[in-house]
Parts: sequence; C-alpha cells; structure tokens
Amino acid sequence: MRIDIHTHIMPGKMPNWVKKFGYGDFIHLEHRNCKACMMKGDKMFRVVEENCFDAGVRISEMDDTNISVQVLSTIPVLFNYWAKPADGLETARFFNDHIAETVSKYPKRFIGIGTLPLQDIDASIREAERCIKELHFPGFEIGSNVNADNLSHTRFFPLFEALEKMDAALFVHPWDMMGHAQIEKYWLPWLVSMPAETSRAICSMIFGGVFEKFPKLRVAFAHGGGSFPATIGRIEHGFNVRPDLVAVDNQVNPREYLGHFWIDSLVHDPLVMKFILDVVGEDKICLGSDYPFPLGELKPGSLIDTMTFDTGVKRKLFSENALRWLSLSSAGFMS
Repeated sequence: MRIDIHTHIMPGKMPNWVKKFGYGDFIHLEHRNCKACMMKGDKMFRVVEENCFDAGVRISEMDDTNISVQVLSTIPVLFNYWAKPADGLETARFFNDHIAETVSKYPKRFIGIGTLPLQDIDASIREAERCIKELHFPGFEIGSNVNADNLSHTRFFPLFEALEKMDAALFVHPWDMMGHAQIEKYWLPWLVSMPAETSRAICSMIFGGVFEKFPKLRVAFAHGGGSFPATIGRIEHGFNVRPDLVAVDNQVNPREYLGHFWIDSLVHDPLVMKFILDVVGEDKICLGSDYPFPLGELKPGSLIDTMTFDTGVKRKLFSENALRWLSLSSAGFMS
C-alpha cells in the first residue's frame, strides 16, 4: 500500500466570497473555455487542471502511479488567515465539508485532514471538534506562520493542547513566504523561501517549547522538512554558542527533537533522500508528493522506488509511517 500524505484539493464550484463579504482577495474558481481558472478577486491567479478538483480524474491518476490512498488537504492559498474571523470560519467549514464529502464517496482511496481559521483560536478549536466528531478527520493542515506570527506564539498553545487531547495529527505546510516581495524573480519564493519557511516552523516549535509542552502532538512537515535537516548543525551550534539568544524559552538541544516529528519525502534528489534518512530516521519519513502541482513529484513515489532500500524500509516510507502519524490502521483501505 502507498499513502501519499501531501496532496491538495479544492472544490470544483466555490462561492464568490469577494462579492459576498465585500473585501479581500478570496479565491474562487471560474470555468472558462475548457480551463479552470483560480481567480484572486477579479484577477487571474492560476489555471489548474481537472485533477485539482475532480475526484474521478484524481483516482485515475492515482491508479496510473500505484498510489493507494491520498491524504487530502486544502491548497494553502485558501487558508484565508487574513480574513475577518467569521469569514475565515465560513470558508474553512466550506473546504472541510467538501473534503469530507469527497472522502465519503471514496473512503478506500482518500483520507481527509481539515483547515482551521487560525486568526481565531476559539473558533479553530470549535471547528476542530466538529471535524473530528462529525467529519471523522484524523488531523489538520496548518500554515508555517499565521499573519506573521510564528507557531511558537503562545496564542496557539490552547489549540495545540486541544488537538493533543483530540489525538489529532498536524501537517505543517509553508505559505505566505518570508521575503516574498523582495525575491519574486526566478520563482525564488518557491525555490528558496519555501524551504526556509518550513525550517522557520520547525525551529519555532522547537525553541518555543511546543514539543515539550505537548509531547503527544503528532506533527509532520512538508517538503522533506525544508532546509531544517541540512542546517541542523548550524542550528545546534547557534543554540550552543548563543543560548542567551536561542535557548530563551526551551533549554533542550534542538538535535534532541530529530525523530520526534515526521517529514514527507518530497526532496527530488536521491542524495538528499539518503541524508534525511540518516538525519531524521526511517521511522519518520512519509511518502509525500504535493500532487497535483508541478513543483511536486510528478510520479509520486518514484524517488523511493529508485532507492536500494530493503522492503521493510520501503514499507515504512510508503505507508506504515503515515498510518502511525495519523493514528490509523490499514484496515478498510485498498491493499
């Protein structure tokens, strides 16, 4: 069995929230001349293929690439953390209901994780409870920062505490990348800032004491942990030589947290795959492709297939680690 923990989906039909709410750059989808256009307000944001919203096309492509199960999460541009809290909650509920509906139609092929209106922590906790109890989601996707607040900010602690009690998994995805406006040329926000943004989230959760305060919280990070695995030596060195700046909220060496959290396998390079196996460990890496977007792995799982791992390691990477992260069993899924 192959479980892809990093895939994104959106509804084929969405309200025009700009018109409804009267402000902002909410995304909606317009179907024009056989193209599906993501509109940001009244401007073209991106043209997407049917596999971004059509479950039937998605399943056909999963079959073509031997993917048994996809974990569905919303596209980060749809987080809408910048919106008014009530509006953010409305859009989050819409996307969560759509994912739940898709899973209910194809329960052997999809697992859904929800999105939360993180600009309002109380509303996020209520929506998380609804998603767990009514929609039967095993976890949630959140951004690497929320309106420039790092995930170490204490305002998130009640949410982390609630999610830990709900036994919910977290998938942290980079978004709203730092320095975006200064490096737009050459697609650098996606090539440079995204890996840094993931490391920002990991370091914030480590140094902010999130893993210490909520040790049972199961967290996975996108894109192979971004730049964090390759810079752990520098991060640890900074912790050792300037504890007055680094260890102000948590005195545990950051290297101690390797093996505490999960990362996906989206690194595009066999040498880097070997490296993250050495650094993070074979028990904490899950197949993740960023389907259906071009910066992802175009044939999910192909990098792992090319590696000379024994079957036990491949089994962990393809499915067992994902099931442990989500706290699910393989029963009920296609084998």
